[in-house]
Amino acid sequence: MIPFDNRDGWIWLDGGFVPWRDARLHICSHALHYGSGVFEGERMYGGRIFELGAHTRRLFKSAETLDFDIPFTEAEINAASNEACARNGLEDCYVRPIAWRGAEQLSVSALQTQTHIAIAVWEWPKYFDAAKLRRGIRLTWAKYKRPPADAAPTSAKAAGLYMICTISKNAAERAGYDDALMLDSSGNVAETTGANIFFVRDGVIYTPTPDCFLDGITRRTVIGLAQGKGLMVIETKIRPEDLNTFSECFVTGTAAEVTPVAEIGQHTFKPGAITFDLMEAYARRVSHPVAVNRQPEPA
Repeated sequence: MIPFDNRDGWIWLDGGFVPWRDARLHICSHALHYGSGVFEGERMYGGRIFELGAHTRRLFKSAETLDFDIPFTEAEINAASNEACARNGLEDCYVRPIAWRGAEQLSVSALQTQTHIAIAVWEWPKYFDAAKLRRGIRLTWAKYKRPPADAAPTSAKAAGLYMICTISKNAAERAGYDDALMLDSSGNVAETTGANIFFVRDGVIYTPTPDCFLDGITRRTVIGLAQGKGLMVIETKIRPEDLNTFSECFVTGTAAEVTPVAEIGQHTFKPGAITFDLMEAYARRVSHPVAVNRQPEPA
Protein backbone atom coordinates (compact mmCIF):
# COMPACT_ATOMS: atom_id res chain seq x y z
CA MET A 1 0.00 0.00 0.00
CA ILE A 2 1.26 3.47 -0.88
CA PRO A 3 1.34 5.63 2.28
CA PHE A 4 -1.37 8.26 2.25
CA ASP A 5 1.11 11.09 2.87
CA ASN A 6 3.21 10.23 -0.19
CA ARG A 7 0.91 10.09 -3.19
CA ASP A 8 0.50 11.93 -6.45
CA GLY A 9 -2.56 14.06 -7.08
CA TRP A 10 -4.45 16.97 -5.58
CA ILE A 11 -6.34 17.62 -2.36
CA TRP A 12 -8.88 20.39 -1.90
CA LEU A 13 -7.91 22.28 1.26
CA ASP A 14 -9.68 25.32 2.69
CA GLY A 15 -10.99 26.54 -0.65
CA GLY A 16 -8.27 25.61 -3.14
CA PHE A 17 -6.26 22.70 -4.49
CA VAL A 18 -2.79 21.85 -3.21
CA PRO A 19 -0.43 19.06 -4.31
CA TRP A 20 -1.23 15.88 -2.38
CA ARG A 21 2.05 15.83 -0.44
CA ASP A 22 1.65 19.46 0.64
CA ALA A 23 -1.75 19.00 2.33
CA ARG A 24 -0.61 19.15 5.95
CA LEU A 25 -1.72 20.40 9.37
CA HIS A 26 0.27 21.48 12.40
CA ILE A 27 1.20 19.00 15.11
CA CYS A 28 -0.62 21.19 17.67
CA SER A 29 -3.95 21.10 15.85
CA HIS A 30 -6.80 20.72 18.31
CA ALA A 31 -8.27 17.80 16.34
CA LEU A 32 -5.12 15.72 16.75
CA HIS A 33 -5.06 16.16 20.53
CA TYR A 34 -8.76 16.17 21.35
CA GLY A 35 -10.47 14.39 18.45
CA SER A 36 -12.43 17.47 17.34
CA GLY A 37 -12.96 16.45 13.73
CA VAL A 38 -15.79 15.09 11.61
CA PHE A 39 -15.68 13.32 8.28
CA GLU A 40 -17.63 11.48 5.61
CA GLY A 41 -16.97 8.41 3.49
CA GLU A 42 -18.46 8.60 -0.01
CA ARG A 43 -18.17 6.69 -3.28
CA MET A 44 -18.14 7.95 -6.83
CA TYR A 45 -19.51 5.44 -9.35
CA GLY A 46 -19.15 6.20 -13.06
CA GLY A 47 -18.59 9.89 -12.46
CA ARG A 48 -21.39 10.40 -9.90
CA ILE A 49 -20.92 10.58 -6.13
CA PHE A 50 -23.66 8.47 -4.59
CA GLU A 51 -25.96 10.49 -2.31
CA LEU A 52 -23.51 13.40 -2.27
CA GLY A 53 -26.09 15.82 -0.91
CA ALA A 54 -27.03 13.53 1.98
CA HIS A 55 -23.39 12.99 2.91
CA THR A 56 -22.62 16.71 2.85
CA ARG A 57 -25.67 17.51 4.97
CA ARG A 58 -24.53 14.94 7.52
CA LEU A 59 -21.01 16.43 7.52
CA PHE A 60 -22.45 19.84 8.40
CA LYS A 61 -24.75 18.35 11.01
CA SER A 62 -21.85 16.44 12.57
CA ALA A 63 -19.81 19.65 12.80
CA GLU A 64 -22.76 21.42 14.40
CA THR A 65 -23.08 18.60 16.93
CA LEU A 66 -19.39 19.00 17.82
CA ASP A 67 -19.98 22.76 18.21
CA PHE A 68 -18.10 24.18 15.25
CA ASP A 69 -19.11 25.68 11.91
CA ILE A 70 -17.83 24.76 8.46
CA PRO A 71 -16.85 28.02 6.70
CA PHE A 72 -18.31 27.01 3.33
CA THR A 73 -21.78 26.28 2.04
CA GLU A 74 -23.05 22.80 1.33
CA ALA A 75 -23.18 23.70 -2.37
CA GLU A 76 -19.51 24.72 -2.29
CA ILE A 77 -18.51 21.43 -0.66
CA ASN A 78 -20.56 19.45 -3.18
CA ALA A 79 -18.87 21.28 -6.04
CA ALA A 80 -15.42 20.84 -4.50
CA SER A 81 -16.04 17.11 -4.03
CA ASN A 82 -16.85 16.65 -7.70
CA GLU A 83 -13.97 18.87 -8.74
CA ALA A 84 -11.53 16.87 -6.61
CA CYS A 85 -12.50 13.70 -8.47
CA ALA A 86 -12.13 15.43 -11.83
CA ARG A 87 -8.82 17.06 -10.90
CA ASN A 88 -7.43 13.64 -10.01
CA GLY A 89 -8.84 12.00 -13.16
CA LEU A 90 -11.10 9.60 -11.27
CA GLU A 91 -14.63 8.42 -12.05
CA ASP A 92 -14.78 5.45 -9.64
CA CYS A 93 -13.25 6.32 -6.31
CA TYR A 94 -13.58 6.94 -2.60
CA VAL A 95 -14.26 10.51 -1.45
CA ARG A 96 -13.20 11.70 2.03
CA PRO A 97 -14.29 15.18 3.20
CA ILE A 98 -12.99 16.02 6.67
CA ALA A 99 -13.37 19.11 8.86
CA TRP A 100 -11.37 19.83 12.01
CA ARG A 101 -10.38 22.44 14.56
CA GLY A 102 -6.99 24.03 13.99
CA ALA A 103 -4.00 25.02 16.11
CA GLU A 104 -5.02 28.46 17.41
CA GLN A 105 -5.88 27.06 20.84
CA LEU A 106 -4.68 23.87 22.49
CA SER A 107 -6.80 23.13 25.53
CA VAL A 108 -10.09 21.40 26.21
CA SER A 109 -11.71 24.74 25.41
CA ALA A 110 -11.65 25.40 21.69
CA LEU A 111 -13.64 28.61 21.18
CA GLN A 112 -10.72 30.41 19.51
CA THR A 113 -9.87 27.71 16.97
CA GLN A 114 -10.51 28.05 13.24
CA THR A 115 -12.19 25.30 11.27
CA HIS A 116 -10.36 23.72 8.37
CA ILE A 117 -11.79 21.38 5.75
CA ALA A 118 -10.21 19.15 3.15
CA ILE A 119 -11.42 16.70 0.50
CA ALA A 120 -9.22 13.81 -0.62
CA VAL A 121 -10.15 11.22 -3.23
CA TRP A 122 -8.49 7.97 -4.23
CA GLU A 123 -9.08 4.78 -6.15
CA TRP A 124 -11.04 2.21 -4.19
CA PRO A 125 -11.37 -1.46 -5.13
CA LYS A 126 -13.92 -3.83 -3.63
CA TYR A 127 -13.62 -3.85 0.17
CA PHE A 128 -13.84 -7.66 0.21
CA ASP A 129 -12.75 -10.04 -2.52
CA ALA A 130 -15.16 -12.08 -4.65
CA ALA A 131 -14.70 -15.23 -2.58
CA LYS A 132 -15.74 -13.47 0.62
CA LEU A 133 -18.70 -11.92 -1.16
CA ARG A 134 -19.85 -15.43 -2.03
CA ARG A 135 -19.31 -17.19 1.26
CA GLY A 136 -19.68 -14.24 3.64
CA ILE A 137 -17.25 -12.57 6.01
CA ARG A 138 -16.35 -13.70 9.52
CA LEU A 139 -17.01 -11.51 12.56
CA THR A 140 -15.94 -11.85 16.16
CA TRP A 141 -17.13 -9.91 19.19
CA ALA A 142 -15.70 -6.48 19.94
CA LYS A 143 -14.17 -5.75 23.32
CA TYR A 144 -15.69 -2.29 23.58
CA LYS A 145 -19.35 -1.29 23.47
CA ARG A 146 -20.94 1.63 21.69
CA PRO A 147 -21.54 4.47 24.16
CA PRO A 148 -25.12 5.60 24.72
CA ALA A 149 -26.40 8.79 23.09
CA ASP A 150 -26.41 10.60 26.43
CA ALA A 151 -22.70 9.87 26.93
CA ALA A 152 -21.26 10.78 23.50
CA PRO A 153 -22.35 12.58 20.29
CA THR A 154 -23.29 9.28 18.65
CA SER A 155 -25.36 10.91 15.88
CA ALA A 156 -22.21 12.58 14.50
CA LYS A 157 -19.63 10.95 12.27
CA ALA A 158 -16.95 12.15 14.64
CA ALA A 159 -13.34 11.07 14.38
CA GLY A 160 -12.96 10.49 18.12
CA LEU A 161 -15.77 7.93 18.20
CA TYR A 162 -13.77 5.59 15.95
CA MET A 163 -10.93 4.92 18.39
CA ILE A 164 -12.74 1.91 19.89
CA CYS A 165 -13.54 0.75 16.36
CA THR A 166 -9.87 0.70 15.39
CA ILE A 167 -8.98 -1.23 18.54
CA SER A 168 -11.71 -3.78 17.85
CA LYS A 169 -10.97 -4.10 14.13
CA ASN A 170 -7.26 -4.63 14.76
CA ALA A 171 -7.96 -7.31 17.36
CA ALA A 172 -10.38 -9.07 15.01
CA GLU A 173 -7.91 -9.13 12.12
CA ARG A 174 -5.11 -10.39 14.35
CA ALA A 175 -7.39 -13.26 15.35
CA GLY A 176 -8.12 -14.13 11.71
CA TYR A 177 -11.54 -12.46 11.41
CA ASP A 178 -12.66 -9.78 8.98
CA ASP A 179 -14.32 -7.49 11.51
CA ALA A 180 -15.96 -7.31 14.93
CA LEU A 181 -19.56 -6.89 16.05
CA MET A 182 -20.12 -4.22 18.69
CA LEU A 183 -22.85 -4.21 21.30
CA ASP A 184 -24.49 -1.15 22.82
CA SER A 185 -24.17 -0.20 26.48
CA SER A 186 -27.18 -2.41 27.35
CA GLY A 187 -25.72 -5.47 25.65
CA ASN A 188 -27.84 -5.32 22.48
CA VAL A 189 -26.41 -5.81 19.01
CA ALA A 190 -25.33 -2.43 17.57
CA GLU A 191 -23.10 -2.52 14.47
CA THR A 192 -19.69 -3.62 13.25
CA THR A 193 -16.70 -1.31 13.55
CA GLY A 194 -17.68 0.50 10.36
CA ALA A 195 -20.94 -0.88 8.98
CA ASN A 196 -24.58 -1.41 9.92
CA ILE A 197 -25.90 -4.94 10.27
CA PHE A 198 -29.05 -6.78 9.18
CA PHE A 199 -30.50 -10.24 9.85
CA VAL A 200 -33.12 -12.38 8.09
CA ARG A 201 -35.66 -14.70 9.67
CA ASP A 202 -38.52 -16.34 7.72
CA GLY A 203 -38.32 -13.75 4.96
CA VAL A 204 -38.38 -10.76 7.33
CA ILE A 205 -35.41 -8.43 7.75
CA TYR A 206 -34.38 -7.27 11.22
CA THR A 207 -31.88 -4.53 12.04
CA PRO A 208 -30.87 -2.79 15.28
CA THR A 209 -32.51 0.53 16.09
CA PRO A 210 -29.88 3.24 15.43
CA ASP A 211 -30.12 4.98 18.79
CA CYS A 212 -26.40 4.98 19.64
CA PHE A 213 -24.75 4.68 16.24
CA LEU A 214 -25.08 6.20 12.78
CA ASP A 215 -28.23 5.59 10.79
CA GLY A 216 -26.08 5.00 7.74
CA ILE A 217 -26.92 6.42 4.33
CA THR A 218 -26.26 3.00 2.78
CA ARG A 219 -28.40 1.48 5.53
CA ARG A 220 -31.33 3.72 4.66
CA THR A 221 -30.87 3.02 0.97
CA VAL A 222 -30.94 -0.75 1.50
CA ILE A 223 -34.01 -0.51 3.73
CA GLY A 224 -35.76 1.38 0.94
CA LEU A 225 -34.71 -1.20 -1.63
CA ALA A 226 -35.99 -4.04 0.56
CA GLN A 227 -39.31 -2.33 1.17
CA GLY A 228 -39.60 -1.67 -2.56
CA LYS A 229 -39.38 -5.43 -3.06
CA GLY A 230 -42.25 -5.94 -0.61
CA LEU A 231 -40.01 -7.16 2.20
CA MET A 232 -40.77 -6.25 5.80
CA VAL A 233 -37.96 -4.48 7.63
CA ILE A 234 -38.17 -4.29 11.41
CA GLU A 235 -35.95 -1.99 13.46
CA THR A 236 -35.72 -3.44 16.95
CA LYS A 237 -33.48 -4.41 19.84
CA ILE A 238 -31.57 -7.60 19.05
CA ARG A 239 -29.92 -9.63 21.78
CA PRO A 240 -26.79 -11.72 21.12
CA GLU A 241 -28.72 -14.86 22.06
CA ASP A 242 -31.21 -14.08 19.25
CA LEU A 243 -28.56 -14.61 16.59
CA ASN A 244 -29.12 -18.35 16.34
CA THR A 245 -32.71 -17.65 15.19
CA PHE A 246 -31.61 -15.92 11.97
CA SER A 247 -30.77 -17.63 8.69
CA GLU A 248 -29.02 -14.79 6.82
CA CYS A 249 -26.93 -11.83 7.87
CA PHE A 250 -25.36 -8.97 5.95
CA VAL A 251 -23.69 -5.62 6.60
CA THR A 252 -24.02 -2.32 4.76
CA GLY A 253 -21.82 0.74 4.38
CA THR A 254 -20.12 3.00 1.88
CA ALA A 255 -17.04 0.77 1.88
CA ALA A 256 -18.74 -2.59 2.40
CA GLU A 257 -21.77 -1.79 0.17
CA VAL A 258 -23.87 -4.93 0.84
CA THR A 259 -21.72 -7.78 2.14
CA PRO A 260 -22.97 -11.17 3.41
CA VAL A 261 -21.88 -12.47 6.80
CA ALA A 262 -21.14 -16.16 7.35
CA GLU A 263 -20.13 -16.16 10.99
CA ILE A 264 -20.42 -14.10 14.18
CA GLY A 265 -18.52 -15.85 16.94
CA GLN A 266 -20.24 -19.20 17.44
CA HIS A 267 -23.21 -18.28 15.21
CA THR A 268 -23.24 -19.21 11.52
CA PHE A 269 -25.30 -17.95 8.60
CA LYS A 270 -25.68 -18.90 4.95
CA PRO A 271 -25.89 -16.15 2.33
CA GLY A 272 -29.29 -16.55 0.68
CA ALA A 273 -31.77 -15.10 -1.77
CA ILE A 274 -32.59 -11.95 0.18
CA THR A 275 -28.95 -11.02 0.71
CA PHE A 276 -28.03 -11.67 -2.92
CA ASP A 277 -31.10 -9.79 -4.21
CA LEU A 278 -30.18 -6.75 -2.14
CA MET A 279 -26.55 -6.94 -3.25
CA GLU A 280 -27.71 -6.79 -6.86
CA ALA A 281 -30.33 -4.11 -6.20
CA TYR A 282 -27.81 -1.89 -4.44
CA ALA A 283 -25.32 -2.34 -7.27
CA ARG A 284 -27.99 -1.21 -9.73
CA ARG A 285 -28.97 1.69 -7.48
CA VAL A 286 -25.44 3.10 -7.51
CA SER A 287 -25.14 2.38 -11.26
CA HIS A 288 -22.39 -0.13 -10.63
CA PRO A 289 -23.82 -3.48 -11.82
CA VAL A 290 -22.10 -6.62 -10.58
CA ALA A 291 -22.57 -10.28 -11.33
CA VAL A 292 -23.48 -11.97 -8.06
CA ASN A 293 -22.58 -15.63 -7.73
CA ARG A 294 -25.52 -16.95 -5.77
CA GLN A 295 -23.78 -20.21 -4.87
CA PRO A 296 -21.91 -19.83 -1.58
CA GLU A 297 -18.52 -21.47 -1.44
CA PRO A 298 -18.47 -24.87 0.23
CA ALA A 299 -17.89 -24.69 3.97
